[in-house]
Amino acid sequence: MNKRSYSILSIVFLAAAVTCAAQVKTTIKSDWNVTDHIAFKDFVVQSHRGAGDLAEEGTLEAFQLGWSLGTIPESDIRETKDGVIVSFHDNNFERLIKDADETLKKSSVEKSTWAFLQTLDVGAWKGEAFKGRRAAKMADIFAYMAKRPELRLYLDIKKVKFEKLAKLVYEAGVQDRVILASKNPKHHVEWKKLVPESGTLLWIPTGAKETTKMIDGLVASGDIKYITSMQLHVHPNRNGKNYNKSMDGGQDWKKIPCTSRPDEPFNHRQEFIVELGKRLRSMGILYQVLPYTKDASFYPALMDLGVASFATDYPDVTMREVEAYYKKHSKPVK
Repeated sequence: MNKRSYSILSIVFLAAAVTCAAQVKTTIKSDWNVTDHIAFKDFVVQSHRGAGDLAEEGTLEAFQLGWSLGTIPESDIRETKDGVIVSFHDNNFERLIKDADETLKKSSVEKSTWAFLQTLDVGAWKGEAFKGRRAAKMADIFAYMAKRPELRLYLDIKKVKFEKLAKLVYEAGVQDRVILASKNPKHHVEWKKLVPESGTLLWIPTGAKETTKMIDGLVASGDIKYITSMQLHVHPNRNGKNYNKSMDGGQDWKKIPCTSRPDEPFNHRQEFIVELGKRLRSMGILYQVLPYTKDASFYPALMDLGVASFATDYPDVTMREVEAYYKKHSKPVK
């Protein structure tokens, strides 16, 4: 499988790709640019929950699509009542099981056996094209990866015994191709002691002060050595001129702190985004951003500020924008 090849299905989705209604522009630039340091073929794009918005979540088929786009899919990790480790995001079945009755809506992976979980259609909610798909057993996902050494996978920890997950990883021989993701630094410490070959991804708090405090604490304790990448969530500045409600979904954005500067395009100040990149690079930590928007112009703007990796719900669009950025900056696409 070519790391940067597009599948037939993804090309169909590209025809309806997310476009940007207005060009987000930055007023400053980082003196460090990813195109000078990381080859396009090595640029990391994480596909949220498998293939983002292109497919249902957490199935082998979703991961296959994410891989075909040249990205690294993310798998949410839970354990069934009878001890089978699976990929499933939600803590109940209300959203992902179409036409579930009230009892089933309130149930969960942790309350279900593996046999019962396999009776549930986890694709129908997404549309007819995805009907009949089933939750994936992580042992099967790792076995699939074992035969394809180019594939990597993020493991987003929901509820699982680390020792048991580590055993599966080693049995498949993919210990150096998984990246554990969690907002809890203690998870990274525990995991790296079990699987030192693995990468890790720590989610960064929403505010600049909280972020600085967290990193300072990790440096002081020495636990920063267990972190190989960090992810900052970036939203449009809802106090600013760049906010576009039609492009930004309908969530309760009151919980997202935004800068009060009306000319800032992002919820974080551009200076903070640049300085955070400098600090992470000085410690050898990959700087990843998850843009919470459908606006494709966020990608080049954030790369101008020193961002070196993306997580995304729109992997086809992200790959397109990253490739265009590399071409514009005269870096050969490999």
